[in-house]
Amino acid sequence: MTSQPVIEHRWSAPAGEIIGRVEGEVMRATGIPYATAGRFEKPRPIPPADEPIRAMDPAPACPQVPMDMLEKLLWEPESGLEEDENCLNLSVTLPKDASPGDGLPVMVWIHGGSYTAGAGDAHVFGTAPLASEQNVVVVSVTYRLSVLGYLGWDGGRPANLGLLDQIAALRWIQANIAAFGGDPENVTVFGQSAGADAVAHLMIARGASGLFRRGIIQSAPLGITRGRARMNALMAREAAKIPDDAPLAEHVGCEERVARWALPFGLKGAMPFGVQYGFDPLPEENELDEAWARAAQDIEILIGHTSREAALFTGEVPGMHAFVSHLALGERLGEGLIASLTRKIYADPAHAFARRHAAAGGRGRHYVISWGPEGSPYRAAHTIELPLLLGTREGWEKAALIAGAPWETIEPQGMMLRSLWGRFAREGSEGLEDYEGLIEFAPLDAPAD
Repeated sequence: MTSQPVIEHRWSAPAGEIIGRVEGEVMRATGIPYATAGRFEKPRPIPPADEPIRAMDPAPACPQVPMDMLEKLLWEPESGLEEDENCLNLSVTLPKDASPGDGLPVMVWIHGGSYTAGAGDAHVFGTAPLASEQNVVVVSVTYRLSVLGYLGWDGGRPANLGLLDQIAALRWIQANIAAFGGDPENVTVFGQSAGADAVAHLMIARGASGLFRRGIIQSAPLGITRGRARMNALMAREAAKIPDDAPLAEHVGCEERVARWALPFGLKGAMPFGVQYGFDPLPEENELDEAWARAAQDIEILIGHTSREAALFTGEVPGMHAFVSHLALGERLGEGLIASLTRKIYADPAHAFARRHAAAGGRGRHYVISWGPEGSPYRAAHTIELPLLLGTREGWEKAALIAGAPWETIEPQGMMLRSLWGRFAREGSEGLEDYEGLIEFAPLDAPAD
């Protein structure tokens, strides 16, 4: 069988001439550098390129330790993707007939993975259906992770480098996205899990004001993001034992040792790496609520969670696996544990975030996704919306997360969810309604369930 010839397409942008390709109903330009940075350095803008930028290969992932749970449930999410410390790249997907000046809504994807795993161009994050069906420009961002991107300390390495990377990517988008037919005045940033946590913190990050108009915060673990200073200090002490200029493998390989210092901190230790307050570009922890209130009128939000978030990883929470095993939990008690953890880590903090946003004059909607494959032990678990929102048959049909559900039953739900997210990107939250069996919307100030 002969492969199809590559049909190139060129865009003239402030960053330089960019060469991408046509793929079915979309055009793609992948692996475009948006900034540069040395190890443990803040990102710096890249001057316009003198030579054409060949944007044909996927953006490489940040070097990372494989996450067994993701490998099991999402079917080799990083399969075939190269890793490179120079990973500050983004990829653009747009409708095949899009042209400069079209002013299409722009949707910027921030991937999750506990701030230790994942990549913007992971094959499970298929952006083509969203771009083609909703007539939007989708940008996937890859950023630094784990000890390379999310652990710093006073007088040592900068903290929040991954968040600073995302701000640099948003600045590149502001400068260049019109060349792809996107509207820099209508940018929606959307993310899931750690990616959603990033979206929430981009709202209050210095240097990010005005870079996006709307945010979609999907299953952010906001219940475990505060009170981490002591934990981070212990982790930093361990990480500092390795010199900055040591081989890359030593820094990546120390992640487990560093994360071990988070284990005594309970649920927070389930996500040891993350944003650090009081370090550039974030305010002090005691200033967070005021900062989010100030940002409320400038950024419209969708914020929510799935109905059984904790069903994905109940056995992965420190100390919880032994608890479940030794007590031989029955189904009823097991569901109670899932519900309790879902409320503590995701649901209650999302409701609080929504109510604060509304009280400060912000607009948006709160949502709950209840869909899941019938008979699955996961059902509406954490990440269940990803095969719907960014799903392709090739990327997802072998994933244990949706085992037993024929793709023909998943695709209609995916089209519905993509239409809702696309509508929000185009028009905002007005007119979003309930969709039985998939998602329920509520006003931001609605009482918690």
